[in-house]
Amino acid sequence: MPSFSCKVEDAIPPGVRLDRYIALNLKILSRSQIKARTLKASLNGTPVKISRILKPGDLLELTWSEGESPFLIPQNLPLEIIYEDERVIVLNKAQGMVVHPGAGNRQGTLANALLYRRKAGGMGSEATLDESALRPGIVHRLDKDTSGVMIAAWNEKAHDFLARQFKARKVRKIYAAIVQGCPKEKEGCIDKKIIRSARDRKTFTVSDKEGRASLTYYRLVKSWLNYSLLLLRPKTGRTHQLRVHLKHLGNPILGDPVYGRKDSFFPMASLMLHAKSLSLVLPAQKQREKFVTRLPQRFTEVIRVLNKEL
Repeated sequence: MPSFSCKVEDAIPPGVRLDRYIALNLKILSRSQIKARTLKASLNGTPVKISRILKPGDLLELTWSEGESPFLIPQNLPLEIIYEDERVIVLNKAQGMVVHPGAGNRQGTLANALLYRRKAGGMGSEATLDESALRPGIVHRLDKDTSGVMIAAWNEKAHDFLARQFKARKVRKIYAAIVQGCPKEKEGCIDKKIIRSARDRKTFTVSDKEGRASLTYYRLVKSWLNYSLLLLRPKTGRTHQLRVHLKHLGNPILGDPVYGRKDSFFPMASLMLHAKSLSLVLPAQKQREKFVTRLPQRFTEVIRVLNKEL
């Protein structure tokens, strides 16, 4: 476990908190790392909180847990590639694959797989590369349980080119979803702000007053007794936008463990949301390109059962 001790300098201004002093003066850990690494502090031999106000001459002792490795490990993971050139790669992300490493999720991600592909293509020769070397390649994300078409950049210039299109909302994305129930209208738009839930900060909900503007267009493709196949076109790209909007519509996505309802007919269904197509301009090109993926097996199996039973 790393440790550090020192005497607080005489020139410290009045009212400085311990966490601020560590981050800005000592520069040992950032304020986010202080929390993530469960830092423990003592002043003059007495344990204190990180909000403690320091005084000149205080004897400071710090310990903290080891952080996860800053290196991203290349991994030879299966990828279904739709298109690739020296600037970008377009692929059909499998359901269950995390896009980018996070806390407790350092391997098995799309970023690990892309880094391996970079190495295999001669774009890197080290055994491991700093995670920041690949971070620019991730232009947009899909939830772990959402499958479908994604694009990533092989270099920073291509990343910036693509990122500007996403920011300007010039990228056209079409999703397919099997939902519970049937919408009252065959097509329409859901124009509801999205805000983080006060009850569960990991989830989101709609709001009429607060939150970020969010817009989703939908069209009914086919309906069965208690289920529907929809095409969705999000105009904005908020976290969990489609899942939250469809719950608000009264038609949550089948198999959604967070925003859906328990389903007795398909109790084992996983999230029925798939990014079906992506349309945008590629770097060094002028014409828009459209990349389309087929419906995955979990969709075709559910549709087969619905056609047979309902």
